[in-house]
Amino acid sequence: MENSENTAVTGALLPVASRFYAGCFYMHDLAVIDGALYANSVGQNAVVELEPRGRSRKAWWPACIEQDGEPVFGRNHIQLNSIAPGASIETSFFSASSTAIEELRPGDPDYPVDRRGVIFDGATREVIVEGLTRPHSARLYKGRIYVDNSGYGELGAGESGRLEVIARLPGWTRGLSITQGIAFVGTSRVIPRFSQYAPGLDVNKSVCGIHAVDLESGDILGSLTWPRGNQIFAIEWLPGSFSRGFPFADKRREEEEKLLFYTYITTPKGVVDE
Repeated sequence: MENSENTAVTGALLPVASRFYAGCFYMHDLAVIDGALYANSVGQNAVVELEPRGRSRKAWWPACIEQDGEPVFGRNHIQLNSIAPGASIETSFFSASSTAIEELRPGDPDYPVDRRGVIFDGATREVIVEGLTRPHSARLYKGRIYVDNSGYGELGAGESGRLEVIARLPGWTRGLSITQGIAFVGTSRVIPRFSQYAPGLDVNKSVCGIHAVDLESGDILGSLTWPRGNQIFAIEWLPGSFSRGFPFADKRREEEEKLLFYTYITTPKGVVDE
């Protein structure tokens, strides 16, 4: 970020652009695949490509949402909520809480969740892993699919069509980032009115935190928890050379604050160039 005098605020982790998309997307996860930005449109049971200037297109959906040869996009039926990005949509994988279009939908308190979650194959659009409970944050790492099995507080990997549990953690697992053989997994407190979605957790013992898990041994190497925290939705690792952190990591500095919130780049005529 620069001002007209070329004074810069550098290294701070900040958004550089924004896009607005109208409609019932109910986005859960974002992924860059082959240079394009994709999102889970949970409200439409599909994955959409987010094009510039607020445009989008439906890029992928599982075969199970088709009825009489036509996909059902009108309402959330299966909680299609994460992307494990590959080199293309066809080599990517997607998690969902169900494969069935039923009268009860995922937001209903009586919606059955236990062991109905799945992971879909991008190429076949069919289920390749089943038996999950409210899965989130599917990720590909070294050719293997990892996923948070949220309703049981687990981190696991897809193996022979089922979940191979790597570690159990103290909370609703959601958010997953993997680097150098270490998985960083988020846990959230279970909101009491949604406790039916977590049949494998002790609601009163769930914590808000991030946990480093050795993928080979399953050992928890360390945890960072927030005693008064509540929900974690996503985690992503960054190399230290990319950013020095958030703008005010220790304390607010008046000069930096002015540069951050009151500077902008202009054309010579003072008109913002799109």
